[in-house]
Amino acid sequence: MSKIPQTNHKLQELVDIFHENKSRKDKSRVYMGASVLGHPCDRWLWLSFRWAVIEQFPGRILRVFRRGQNEEATVVSDLRAIGMDVRATGAQQSRCDFGGHIGGHVDGIIHAGVPGAEKTKHILEIKTHSKKSFDDLEKHGVEKSKPQHFVQMQLYMLGMKIERALYVAVCKDDDRLYTERVRFDEEVAQKYLERGKRLTLEDRMPPPISSDPSWYQCKFCAAHDLCHGSKLTKEVNCRTCAHSTAKEDGSWRCERHDSDGIPVDWQQQGCDSHVLHFDLVPWKMAEPRDQWTAVFLIDDQAVANGEPDATVFGSREIVGNPLACANPPEFVKQLRAAFDGRIVG
Repeated sequence: MSKIPQTNHKLQELVDIFHENKSRKDKSRVYMGASVLGHPCDRWLWLSFRWAVIEQFPGRILRVFRRGQNEEATVVSDLRAIGMDVRATGAQQSRCDFGGHIGGHVDGIIHAGVPGAEKTKHILEIKTHSKKSFDDLEKHGVEKSKPQHFVQMQLYMLGMKIERALYVAVCKDDDRLYTERVRFDEEVAQKYLERGKRLTLEDRMPPPISSDPSWYQCKFCAAHDLCHGSKLTKEVNCRTCAHSTAKEDGSWRCERHDSDGIPVDWQQQGCDSHVLHFDLVPWKMAEPRDQWTAVFLIDDQAVANGEPDATVFGSREIVGNPLACANPPEFVKQLRAAFDGRIVG
Protein backbone atom coordinates (compact mmCIF):
# COMPACT_ATOMS: atom_id res chain seq x y z
CA MET A 1 0.00 0.00 0.00
CA SER A 2 1.40 3.36 -0.97
CA LYS A 3 1.81 6.04 1.67
CA ILE A 4 -0.69 8.89 1.65
CA PRO A 5 1.18 11.95 0.38
CA GLN A 6 1.67 14.76 2.86
CA THR A 7 -0.09 18.04 2.14
CA ASN A 8 1.98 21.16 1.68
CA HIS A 9 0.35 22.92 4.61
CA LYS A 10 -0.25 22.37 8.30
CA LEU A 11 -3.78 22.08 9.59
CA GLN A 12 -2.94 24.20 12.64
CA GLU A 13 -1.70 27.02 10.44
CA LEU A 14 -4.96 27.10 8.51
CA VAL A 15 -7.05 27.05 11.68
CA ASP A 16 -4.94 29.81 13.24
CA ILE A 17 -5.12 31.95 10.11
CA PHE A 18 -8.92 31.61 10.18
CA HIS A 19 -9.09 32.84 13.78
CA GLU A 20 -6.63 35.67 13.14
CA ASN A 21 -8.62 36.91 10.16
CA LYS A 22 -11.86 36.67 12.12
CA SER A 23 -10.32 38.61 15.00
CA ARG A 24 -9.26 41.44 12.70
CA LYS A 25 -12.85 41.82 11.54
CA ASP A 26 -14.23 41.91 15.07
CA LYS A 27 -15.12 45.33 16.38
CA SER A 28 -13.03 46.94 19.11
CA ARG A 29 -14.65 47.17 22.54
CA VAL A 30 -16.59 50.41 22.68
CA TYR A 31 -16.36 50.89 26.46
CA MET A 32 -13.70 50.41 29.12
CA GLY A 33 -14.54 47.05 30.65
CA ALA A 34 -14.66 46.23 34.34
CA SER A 35 -12.45 43.25 33.49
CA VAL A 36 -9.49 45.54 32.69
CA LEU A 37 -9.82 48.26 35.34
CA GLY A 38 -7.51 46.38 37.69
CA HIS A 39 -4.70 46.58 35.12
CA PRO A 40 -1.59 48.10 36.74
CA CYS A 41 -0.89 50.73 34.04
CA ASP A 42 -2.99 53.87 33.54
CA ARG A 43 -1.39 54.48 30.17
CA TRP A 44 -2.30 51.03 28.83
CA LEU A 45 -5.93 51.55 29.83
CA TRP A 46 -6.01 54.96 28.14
CA LEU A 47 -4.33 53.71 24.95
CA SER A 48 -6.58 50.66 24.62
CA PHE A 49 -9.73 52.71 25.28
CA ARG A 50 -8.57 55.24 22.68
CA TRP A 51 -7.93 52.42 20.17
CA ALA A 52 -4.40 53.79 19.85
CA VAL A 53 -3.03 50.28 20.39
CA ILE A 54 -5.15 47.34 19.25
CA GLU A 55 -3.62 44.10 20.39
CA GLN A 56 -3.47 41.40 17.72
CA PHE A 57 -3.12 37.86 19.06
CA PRO A 58 -1.81 34.82 17.16
CA GLY A 59 -4.36 32.17 16.30
CA ARG A 60 -3.22 29.77 19.01
CA ILE A 61 -3.82 32.36 21.73
CA LEU A 62 -7.22 33.18 20.26
CA ARG A 63 -8.09 29.50 20.52
CA VAL A 64 -6.97 29.56 24.16
CA PHE A 65 -9.36 32.46 24.77
CA ARG A 66 -12.14 30.52 23.08
CA ARG A 67 -11.50 27.56 25.37
CA GLY A 68 -11.93 29.81 28.38
CA GLN A 69 -15.21 31.15 27.01
CA ASN A 70 -16.47 27.64 26.24
CA GLU A 71 -15.59 26.53 29.77
CA GLU A 72 -18.20 28.88 31.21
CA ALA A 73 -21.10 26.74 29.99
CA THR A 74 -19.50 23.59 31.44
CA VAL A 75 -18.97 25.19 34.85
CA VAL A 76 -22.52 26.57 34.92
CA SER A 77 -23.86 23.10 34.06
CA ASP A 78 -21.88 21.55 36.92
CA LEU A 79 -23.05 24.19 39.41
CA ARG A 80 -26.66 23.65 38.43
CA ALA A 81 -26.18 19.88 38.73
CA ILE A 82 -25.29 20.26 42.43
CA GLY A 83 -28.31 22.43 43.13
CA MET A 84 -27.29 26.02 42.51
CA ASP A 85 -29.80 28.39 40.96
CA VAL A 86 -27.62 30.06 38.32
CA ARG A 87 -29.21 32.61 36.00
CA ALA A 88 -28.24 35.23 33.42
CA THR A 89 -25.52 33.19 31.73
CA GLY A 90 -24.25 32.79 28.16
CA ALA A 91 -26.14 34.96 25.68
CA GLN A 92 -28.41 36.18 28.52
CA GLN A 93 -25.57 37.66 30.59
CA SER A 94 -26.42 40.72 32.66
CA ARG A 95 -24.70 43.92 31.61
CA CYS A 96 -23.28 46.22 34.25
CA ASP A 97 -23.60 49.80 33.08
CA PHE A 98 -21.80 52.29 35.30
CA GLY A 99 -22.72 55.27 33.16
CA GLY A 100 -20.31 57.11 30.92
CA HIS A 101 -17.82 54.82 29.20
CA ILE A 102 -17.58 52.05 31.85
CA GLY A 103 -19.36 48.70 31.59
CA GLY A 104 -19.07 44.94 31.62
CA HIS A 105 -20.89 41.61 31.41
CA VAL A 106 -21.33 39.26 34.36
CA ASP A 107 -20.72 35.53 33.80
CA GLY A 108 -23.79 34.73 35.84
CA ILE A 109 -25.82 35.41 38.96
CA ILE A 110 -26.32 32.69 41.56
CA HIS A 111 -29.65 33.27 43.27
CA ALA A 112 -29.32 30.40 45.75
CA GLY A 113 -27.47 27.22 46.55
CA VAL A 114 -23.85 28.18 47.29
CA PRO A 115 -22.67 25.70 49.94
CA GLY A 116 -22.52 27.39 53.33
CA ALA A 117 -24.52 30.38 52.08
CA GLU A 118 -27.46 28.71 50.39
CA LYS A 119 -29.78 31.73 50.55
CA THR A 120 -27.23 34.39 49.61
CA LYS A 121 -27.12 35.84 46.11
CA HIS A 122 -23.68 35.82 44.44
CA ILE A 123 -22.03 37.24 41.36
CA LEU A 124 -20.48 34.32 39.44
CA GLU A 125 -17.04 34.76 37.89
CA ILE A 126 -15.45 31.90 35.93
CA LYS A 127 -11.81 31.82 34.83
CA THR A 128 -9.47 29.21 33.35
CA HIS A 129 -5.79 28.99 34.33
CA SER A 130 -2.58 27.28 33.35
CA LYS A 131 -1.10 24.98 36.00
CA LYS A 132 1.43 27.61 37.12
CA SER A 133 -1.24 30.28 37.42
CA PHE A 134 -3.65 27.91 39.17
CA ASP A 135 -1.04 26.80 41.73
CA ASP A 136 -0.31 30.43 42.59
CA LEU A 137 -4.03 31.12 42.92
CA GLU A 138 -4.45 28.18 45.33
CA LYS A 139 -1.51 29.40 47.40
CA HIS A 140 -2.32 33.10 47.62
CA GLY A 141 -6.03 33.53 46.87
CA VAL A 142 -7.66 35.64 44.19
CA GLU A 143 -7.04 39.13 45.65
CA LYS A 144 -3.27 38.68 45.81
CA SER A 145 -2.75 36.27 42.92
CA LYS A 146 -5.20 37.79 40.40
CA PRO A 147 -5.90 41.39 41.48
CA GLN A 148 -7.47 42.23 38.10
CA HIS A 149 -10.07 39.49 38.59
CA PHE A 150 -10.64 40.67 42.17
CA VAL A 151 -11.31 44.24 40.99
CA GLN A 152 -13.61 42.95 38.25
CA MET A 153 -15.78 41.15 40.82
CA GLN A 154 -15.84 44.19 43.11
CA LEU A 155 -17.14 46.33 40.27
CA TYR A 156 -19.76 43.75 39.30
CA MET A 157 -20.96 43.54 42.90
CA LEU A 158 -21.21 47.33 42.99
CA GLY A 159 -23.06 47.47 39.68
CA MET A 160 -25.49 44.64 40.47
CA LYS A 161 -25.93 45.61 44.16
CA ILE A 162 -24.93 42.11 45.29
CA GLU A 163 -22.56 41.77 48.24
CA ARG A 164 -20.95 38.40 47.51
CA ALA A 165 -19.18 36.83 44.55
CA LEU A 166 -18.19 33.25 43.82
CA TYR A 167 -14.93 32.86 41.93
CA VAL A 168 -14.62 29.53 40.12
CA ALA A 169 -11.24 28.72 38.57
CA VAL A 170 -10.50 25.73 36.34
CA CYS A 171 -6.99 24.38 35.79
CA LYS A 172 -6.70 23.63 32.08
CA ASP A 173 -3.91 21.09 32.67
CA ASP A 174 -5.71 18.70 35.05
CA ASP A 175 -9.27 20.05 35.51
CA ARG A 176 -8.80 20.93 39.18
CA LEU A 177 -11.28 23.45 40.56
CA TYR A 178 -10.60 26.31 42.92
CA THR A 179 -13.49 28.25 44.42
CA GLU A 180 -13.48 31.31 46.64
CA ARG A 181 -16.23 33.46 48.03
CA VAL A 182 -15.40 37.16 47.85
CA ARG A 183 -16.90 39.84 50.06
CA PHE A 184 -17.96 43.19 48.57
CA ASP A 185 -15.59 46.06 49.41
CA GLU A 186 -17.26 49.30 48.39
CA GLU A 187 -14.09 51.35 48.88
CA VAL A 188 -12.18 49.20 46.40
CA ALA A 189 -15.05 49.21 43.90
CA GLN A 190 -15.49 52.99 44.02
CA LYS A 191 -11.73 53.55 43.75
CA TYR A 192 -11.48 51.62 40.49
CA LEU A 193 -14.72 53.00 39.09
CA GLU A 194 -13.39 56.53 39.62
CA ARG A 195 -10.13 55.46 37.97
CA GLY A 196 -12.05 54.35 34.90
CA LYS A 197 -14.09 57.54 34.71
CA ARG A 198 -10.96 59.65 35.04
CA LEU A 199 -9.04 57.78 32.33
CA THR A 200 -11.88 57.65 29.81
CA LEU A 201 -12.41 61.41 30.03
CA GLU A 202 -8.71 62.32 30.11
CA ASP A 203 -7.66 64.18 26.95
CA ARG A 204 -3.93 63.70 27.53
CA MET A 205 -2.02 60.43 27.70
CA PRO A 206 -1.09 59.43 31.27
CA PRO A 207 2.49 58.53 32.22
CA PRO A 208 3.57 54.88 31.83
CA ILE A 209 3.96 52.48 34.72
CA SER A 210 7.72 52.57 34.02
CA SER A 211 10.11 54.50 31.79
CA ASP A 212 12.37 51.43 31.63
CA PRO A 213 11.67 49.44 28.43
CA SER A 214 12.98 46.28 30.14
CA TRP A 215 10.53 46.58 33.06
CA TYR A 216 8.75 43.22 33.43
CA GLN A 217 5.27 44.73 33.09
CA CYS A 218 6.32 46.58 29.93
CA LYS A 219 8.43 44.00 28.08
CA PHE A 220 5.54 42.01 26.65
CA CYS A 221 2.94 44.78 26.55
CA ALA A 222 1.29 45.49 23.20
CA ALA A 223 2.02 49.19 23.76
CA HIS A 224 5.77 48.65 24.20
CA ASP A 225 6.67 50.20 20.83
CA LEU A 226 4.45 53.22 21.36
CA CYS A 227 5.81 53.84 24.88
CA HIS A 228 9.45 52.88 24.44
CA GLY A 229 10.10 52.60 20.69
CA SER A 230 8.64 54.55 17.79
CA LYS A 231 6.19 56.42 20.05
CA LEU A 232 3.82 56.46 17.07
CA THR A 233 0.34 54.95 16.97
CA LYS A 234 -0.47 52.65 14.06
CA GLU A 235 -4.21 53.29 14.33
CA VAL A 236 -6.23 55.98 12.56
CA ASN A 237 -9.75 56.32 13.93
CA CYS A 238 -11.86 58.93 15.67
CA ARG A 239 -10.41 58.11 19.07
CA THR A 240 -6.83 58.78 17.96
CA CYS A 241 -7.86 62.10 16.44
CA ALA A 242 -7.03 65.43 18.06
CA HIS A 243 -10.51 66.72 17.15
CA SER A 244 -12.46 64.15 19.20
CA THR A 245 -13.43 64.25 22.86
CA ALA A 246 -14.97 61.61 25.13
CA LYS A 247 -18.03 63.01 26.93
CA GLU A 248 -19.38 62.17 30.39
CA ASP A 249 -22.59 60.69 28.98
CA GLY A 250 -20.66 57.94 27.17
CA SER A 251 -20.67 59.63 23.76
CA TRP A 252 -17.90 61.15 21.63
CA ARG A 253 -17.85 64.67 20.18
CA CYS A 254 -16.09 65.81 16.99
CA GLU A 255 -15.06 69.46 17.06
CA ARG A 256 -14.02 69.43 13.39
CA HIS A 257 -17.54 68.61 12.22
CA ASP A 258 -19.31 70.18 15.23
CA SER A 259 -20.99 66.84 15.87
CA ASP A 260 -22.10 65.13 19.08
CA GLY A 261 -22.67 61.41 19.43
CA ILE A 262 -20.29 60.07 16.77
CA PRO A 263 -21.68 56.63 15.75
CA VAL A 264 -19.45 53.68 16.64
CA ASP A 265 -19.01 52.65 13.00
CA TRP A 266 -17.76 56.13 12.19
CA GLN A 267 -15.45 56.11 15.21
CA GLN A 268 -13.78 52.97 13.93
CA GLN A 269 -13.17 54.35 10.45
CA GLY A 270 -12.29 57.96 11.15
CA CYS A 271 -12.52 60.53 8.35
CA ASP A 272 -10.24 62.40 5.96
CA SER A 273 -10.05 65.33 8.38
CA HIS A 274 -8.30 63.16 11.00
CA VAL A 275 -5.39 64.83 12.80
CA LEU A 276 -3.10 62.61 14.86
CA HIS A 277 -3.45 63.16 18.61
CA PHE A 278 -0.37 65.06 19.74
CA ASP A 279 0.50 62.48 22.43
CA LEU A 280 0.46 59.63 19.91
CA VAL A 281 3.33 60.90 17.76
CA PRO A 282 7.04 61.36 18.55
CA TRP A 283 7.45 64.71 16.84
CA LYS A 284 7.41 68.29 18.04
CA MET A 285 4.71 70.59 16.77
CA ALA A 286 5.17 73.79 14.78
CA GLU A 287 2.71 76.64 14.38
CA PRO A 288 -0.51 75.13 12.96
CA ARG A 289 -1.78 76.29 9.58
CA ASP A 290 -5.28 76.72 10.95
CA GLN A 291 -7.43 75.28 13.71
CA TRP A 292 -8.01 72.05 11.78
CA THR A 293 -4.51 71.40 10.40
CA ALA A 294 -1.57 70.46 12.64
CA VAL A 295 2.07 70.77 11.63
CA PHE A 296 4.62 68.23 12.86
CA LEU A 297 8.40 68.54 12.56
CA ILE A 298 9.38 65.22 10.97
CA ASP A 299 13.04 64.81 10.05
CA ASP A 300 13.39 68.58 10.59
CA GLN A 301 10.72 69.21 7.95
CA ALA A 302 7.34 70.83 8.59
CA VAL A 303 4.63 68.32 7.66
CA ALA A 304 1.04 69.49 7.63
CA ASN A 305 -1.50 66.92 8.91
CA GLY A 306 -5.20 67.23 8.20
CA GLU A 307 -7.58 66.78 5.30
CA PRO A 308 -5.14 65.82 2.52
CA ASP A 309 -4.46 67.88 -0.56
CA ALA A 310 -1.34 68.71 -2.56
CA THR A 311 0.51 70.04 0.52
CA VAL A 312 -1.35 68.50 3.47
CA PHE A 313 -0.82 64.86 4.39
CA GLY A 314 -3.52 62.61 5.78
CA SER A 315 -2.96 60.72 9.02
CA ARG A 316 -2.80 57.34 7.27
CA GLU A 317 -0.07 58.67 4.99
CA ILE A 318 1.98 59.89 7.94
CA VAL A 319 1.52 56.69 9.95
CA GLY A 320 2.34 54.60 6.88
CA ASN A 321 5.54 56.42 5.93
CA PRO A 322 6.42 59.56 7.89
CA LEU A 323 9.79 60.07 6.20
CA ALA A 324 8.22 59.99 2.73
CA CYS A 325 5.78 62.67 3.88
CA ALA A 326 8.64 64.77 5.24
CA ASN A 327 10.78 64.40 2.11
CA PRO A 328 8.53 63.49 -0.82
CA PRO A 329 10.30 63.07 -4.19
CA GLU A 330 9.37 65.59 -6.84
CA PHE A 331 7.28 63.09 -8.82
CA VAL A 332 5.25 62.35 -5.68
CA LYS A 333 4.54 66.05 -5.27
CA GLN A 334 3.43 66.19 -8.87
CA LEU A 335 1.14 63.15 -8.50
CA ARG A 336 -0.45 64.65 -5.39
CA ALA A 337 -1.04 67.97 -7.14
CA ALA A 338 -2.25 66.59 -10.49
CA PHE A 339 -4.10 63.41 -9.50
CA ASP A 340 -4.86 63.83 -5.78
CA GLY A 341 -2.35 61.02 -5.13
CA ARG A 342 -1.60 59.61 -1.71
CA ILE A 343 1.39 57.99 -0.01
CA VAL A 344 0.35 54.47 0.97
CA GLY A 345 3.50 53.02 2.57
